[in-house]
Amino acid sequence: MKRILLALALARLSAGAAGLTADSSRGRQLFESLACVQCHSLNGEGGTTAPDLGRMIDRGFTPATLAATMWNHAPGMWAAMQGRQISAGEMTPQDAQDLMAFFYAARFFEKPGDAARGLGAFQSLGCQGCHGLTTSANGGAKPASQWEALRDPFALVEAMWNHSAAMETQTKSRGRPLPQITAQELTDMLVYLRNLPGIRPPSGEFHVTAGESGDKVFQSAGCGACHQTIAALAARVEGQTLTEIAADMWNHAPRMIAQGSPPKLADGQMRELAGALWSAKFLGETGRPASGRRVFAEKNCAVCHNDAASGAPHLPAAGRSFSSATMVSVLWRHGPRMLDQMKSKGLEWPRFDGIQMSDLIAYLNSNPPGQP
Repeated sequence: MKRILLALALARLSAGAAGLTADSSRGRQLFESLACVQCHSLNGEGGTTAPDLGRMIDRGFTPATLAATMWNHAPGMWAAMQGRQISAGEMTPQDAQDLMAFFYAARFFEKPGDAARGLGAFQSLGCQGCHGLTTSANGGAKPASQWEALRDPFALVEAMWNHSAAMETQTKSRGRPLPQITAQELTDMLVYLRNLPGIRPPSGEFHVTAGESGDKVFQSAGCGACHQTIAALAARVEGQTLTEIAADMWNHAPRMIAQGSPPKLADGQMRELAGALWSAKFLGETGRPASGRRVFAEKNCAVCHNDAASGAPHLPAAGRSFSSATMVSVLWRHGPRMLDQMKSKGLEWPRFDGIQMSDLIAYLNSNPPGQP
């Protein structure tokens, strides 16, 4: 599979520290070196005893849900690895960030889609009337089978933005407004189109950069006229998938067109903009500290983490910061010893759903500065 780099600055690991940069190509290497690939596959490549991580259908994961699922699965996973004499290896916080980036690149966090609904949306929204599937139905409109953007979500957002003004002109000539699209409709259409005969499956990795060039795109594309700063816009897209952002930008286009034709994005500029937006907001989630405190107590976390004699660090604590990725790293590095200690105390291994994990992370990050 072609290796294309995903570089995003992700969640901060300690108060005031710079965000780590996550690389999906390193994440893919970890997916193989940590033996995940012996059970899991990506778009049909790999093991068959666990879910294929490259399929969008019938899945609705967030980073916290993924962390919770890995946590719940851990005792069985360790037993299976021991039975196959597989070494768990090491997973640093940086490794966990890279692995999250790999899962993101593999569309693991996209919402579930349905191909039958996608066909209906492709027809009812008028896409088929111009583009067609294998041949153009209206002049120079590229048929869907030739959309390179089906393989690259950044190119999809870019293409939809650049196409919106011409599309609005076409629909107005027919006495209709530019059709608004929901993120679910777009997700369904992508599932439908990506599964057509002859369409290559999406790559599990892609390239996005983060740096000053993103700010230049932000200004040249006119985003600053309304959104003021990248930080302000980043807060609005926090936690959204690329498909959700693509739908939002499409629906936003008529307002931009009314103020004057929005500048088109050159090839790769959406990657630059996305990198800048997500330097601190990559798939962020907002949990509830009060609920997380109850989870901390109900799952018996306090039995060890509030007992100095256990050797476990006191939590929450100033100077420590957690994300879904760091929870995966903690699990991988310390989980087997935690499991042994819990067994010795007669405690069950804690299991979480995605909301509980998100709330727990919020609680662990809630300790006021200066507190122990």
